[in-house]
Amino acid sequence: MTDRQPNIVLILADNLGWGELGCYGGGVLRGAPTPRIDALAAEGLTCLNFNVESDCVPTRSALMTGRHPIRTGAMQSVPAGLPQGLIPWEITLGELLQGAGYATACFGKWHLGDREGRLPKDRGFDEWYGIPRTSNEAMFTAAPGFDPSIVPMPYVMEGVKGAPARELAVYDLEQRRLIDGELTRRTIDFMARQSGAGRPFFAYVPLTQLHFPTLPHPDFAGRTGAGDFADAMAEMDHRVGEVLDAIDRLGLRDDTLVLFGSDNGPEFRRPWRGTAGPWRGTYHTAMEGGLRVPFLLRWPGRIAPRRTTDVLHITDLYPTLAKLGDGALPADRPIDGIDQLGFLLGERPTSARDGFPSTSRPSCGPSNGATGRCTSCGRSSRTKARSSWRRRISSISCRIRRRRPTPTWRAAGCAARLGA
Repeated sequence: MTDRQPNIVLILADNLGWGELGCYGGGVLRGAPTPRIDALAAEGLTCLNFNVESDCVPTRSALMTGRHPIRTGAMQSVPAGLPQGLIPWEITLGELLQGAGYATACFGKWHLGDREGRLPKDRGFDEWYGIPRTSNEAMFTAAPGFDPSIVPMPYVMEGVKGAPARELAVYDLEQRRLIDGELTRRTIDFMARQSGAGRPFFAYVPLTQLHFPTLPHPDFAGRTGAGDFADAMAEMDHRVGEVLDAIDRLGLRDDTLVLFGSDNGPEFRRPWRGTAGPWRGTYHTAMEGGLRVPFLLRWPGRIAPRRTTDVLHITDLYPTLAKLGDGALPADRPIDGIDQLGFLLGERPTSARDGFPSTSRPSCGPSNGATGRCTSCGRSSRTKARSSWRRRISSISCRIRRRRPTPTWRAAGCAARLGA
């Protein structure tokens, strides 16, 4: 370990597919070069087999608790106005690091509870700015017939530990364009304040890009010439660069672990459809493209620049970061994550994980009502019905992934291709 607790900056993109970034074969080919994120990859560990859950809520709960969502109950997104969020007795990563002396902050999309007692400020973060649920709510107020008496008005909010949260602005299409710029500014301010105070910090930065509606900040509109999606990806790359520049400017580069990843595979809705590169499927599925996502780590002098095909899972971040920050894991419940610090630091040659279970179905996404075909892969619902036995097998969590016979072999991919 180190003489002092390192700072931790965890940036989580939304619906960023495996094939979008330049360092994963996208970038220019997707209409938007990503030079800042590509440089981050070159300076650290590029994970080619990092896995998450099929949707943003289960992934975020797995990240925050180190437990599969079937344990926490956070299995899927819940519409506004209905009960949602982590069960109060879950202990979040923020709470672990807060208890170890870290200053903690969450800037961005939470999606693990939208009322007092379940907001980030109540779940281990000293301060918070962002949205309690998700970005497609920015389309609500512009929809014909929208009635705020039936569906709660979406807001951008802020809060601090021990005080009620405040509603700052209606989260509409204008705010959707502006929010990532503001949350980046607040992240940089937080890091500067904690650096000045000499206190280690955990900055959790769940960006809202590239979730639909994928609309760039006005400063980036038209930047790529390839449409809103590419412009938004260029903005995302720039925001990551702003955080990295601030870390350097504050003299924190060697004392800060930077992590960058995605909560799930790409969007399937047009015109915001993304790509998982060579992997089939999108988010909302347990296909390869829904679960395998980009993930990068940089810690100069501690994590050697390299690429790995070893299996890693989002739950692993919980015990790994807890150990790194001297946090004590709860001993009264199963923790599904595996401490991977030795592997990340190069102290052991392979991942400590051979595979992982999934409770998501390996079937495709929703069917188009007009064509009867899957919106993700195009297969007919009749073909999907013939593969129901595979869905039943997956539903009891016996789909296990193995460690790299070849970089491209995956149990989920094989299961999906059996009925292709």
